[in-house]
Amino acid sequence: MASDSYSGYLKVSETKRLHYMFIESESEPSTDPVVIWFNGGPGCSSMLGMMAETGPWVLEDGATTFTRNPYPWTAKANMLYIESPAGVGWSYGSDKEDLKHHDMSQSKDAFVALEAFFV
Repeated sequence: MASDSYSGYLKVSETKRLHYMFIESESEPSTDPVVIWFNGGPGCSSMLGMMAETGPWVLEDGATTFTRNPYPWTAKANMLYIESPAGVGWSYGSDKEDLKHHDMSQSKDAFVALEAFFV
């Protein structure tokens, strides 16, 4: 079953943006929970989790086309994938300081990004 998806940037500061991908639930998007996905690392793109593990379509090792995931998390949840910290995947910072991270700076960026998303 197809569901709507959205991609863009969440403003974290004047010079920093975190890329996101949001895929609506295939069941009841208006009432199903929102699961927020950050790949581990830090330094690993959350797009990896979306395209190889939890998304509705997966790209198997060595494949050149996507196939339907038989067990997507989007079957029962809205999925919000955020690439974090800045400098990972399509997330970026235009100031050198934007690319220096530690647990607290990354968690603050995530909080600001989530506030921006839910606005």
